[in-house]
Amino acid sequence: MPEISEEGWKSALTCIISELDAEQYNRMLELLRKVPKGRRTDREKTPQMIIEHYGVEDSIFAITDAMEKIPRRDSAVQDLLRPFVEKLRNKQEKKNQGKKRKCETNSESEELEQESAAGFKKNNVVSDSDSSDEEQDAAADQSKKCRSDTEQKVQKWRKTIHDLRTAGDLGDKAMIGKVVQKSGLRTYNTKKKMTKFFFYLGVADDTASIKVMVYGKEHYKKIEEGSHWLFRNVIMDENMIKITKNSKIAKTSCVVISEELELEARMLIYPQSPVCSIKEAKMSEDKKMLSVEGTVREIRPLESLKSKRRKKERQDFRLEDETGFIVISLWGNDIKQLRGTSTGDLVRVTNVKTNDYYETVSLNSTDFTRIFKVQSANVQNVEIEIVGITKANKMGTELEANINGSVQTLVVDSPLIAKVFEIKLNGNIEEKLLDKMPLSAKAKIKGSKIQNMKAA
Repeated sequence: MPEISEEGWKSALTCIISELDAEQYNRMLELLRKVPKGRRTDREKTPQMIIEHYGVEDSIFAITDAMEKIPRRDSAVQDLLRPFVEKLRNKQEKKNQGKKRKCETNSESEELEQESAAGFKKNNVVSDSDSSDEEQDAAADQSKKCRSDTEQKVQKWRKTIHDLRTAGDLGDKAMIGKVVQKSGLRTYNTKKKMTKFFFYLGVADDTASIKVMVYGKEHYKKIEEGSHWLFRNVIMDENMIKITKNSKIAKTSCVVISEELELEARMLIYPQSPVCSIKEAKMSEDKKMLSVEGTVREIRPLESLKSKRRKKERQDFRLEDETGFIVISLWGNDIKQLRGTSTGDLVRVTNVKTNDYYETVSLNSTDFTRIFKVQSANVQNVEIEIVGITKANKMGTELEANINGSVQTLVVDSPLIAKVFEIKLNGNIEEKLLDKMPLSAKAKIKGSKIQNMKAA
């Protein structure tokens, strides 16, 4: 197994950090407590600074944990992180196997020595190869120590979720796992007509996933999605475990799970309605719950809608597959699910409802809607002609660009476009860009984001 290259990891970490918005970047720095606050400078120096204070391997673990807590579980980040996590996992497995083999070899050697000694004594032969009692005791102690180390590695105190579902009981052991999904806080009434609280968790480890029911609301704020927990003294009820006041829970170290098991754990809390084509969705009856999969072609600006009762926020995006396109409206907190998504990404949108308005069918988000990125948009090197400026400030610029005869909406960091076209980041940036039009450039784009550009 080749060693992890510091330069390779630094390059990947640089890309990961570039995917974070300002809020996510600051949250990451808060979580990396080994990095002194006085040394937190610009993003370009951040990867080297993290590696200096954590080392290569520990920084991979630290960033993995940080991305879970921010959270950034989308493929744009995870695809960069995954190869290094897998290398560390393989390295640890290889180390454990080597240690196990060493223990087995020591155990076999001890048995051979005992058999040889017995043979010499039986034939009344004295040999220089006879070991003393002290040497035999030392060998036995070493073998015992190795076996103890091996048992510790396989975590005899723990049951995997797979074993728990097979056995149907934890007994005196514990289960550890990652909280992938958390439901809202729910209520039920007791026989004495008292209102009690509970919520559900979708939990997974490296073997399987399981639904967890937690009674009481004291744990609700504490148990966050993406965190890792140890569970003990639980009640097993068919394929679900229940956490009661007699159960023990504690935070534990990071558990690395596959995307398939993560998706499986999410579906335990929010089951997925049938996936259909966009054409089938448009032909469905009004208010029908369904799921669709396609490529994001446009993400529209956030809108604030005022009604008599309250103010609502909505964000629309256009999804396309081989059968057509449809507009999906995300409402309120569901809007956050678009974070890390860009045009060109292939996504699956689950549990949305059809909305037939004057013979135009769109889809609305529900409490159970989830967006899963199936594949990130490809990076393209293209020539662009900027034909319009939608908005511009010191942080970012949204523009309309002609790419091969088709006009697309692109976004770019304002410091980059200011550097390329030699304007100053003060005053009216929009007017300064308009004064220099027409503007042409060679650009590296991913979805709707311009990652780099050079004036043509």
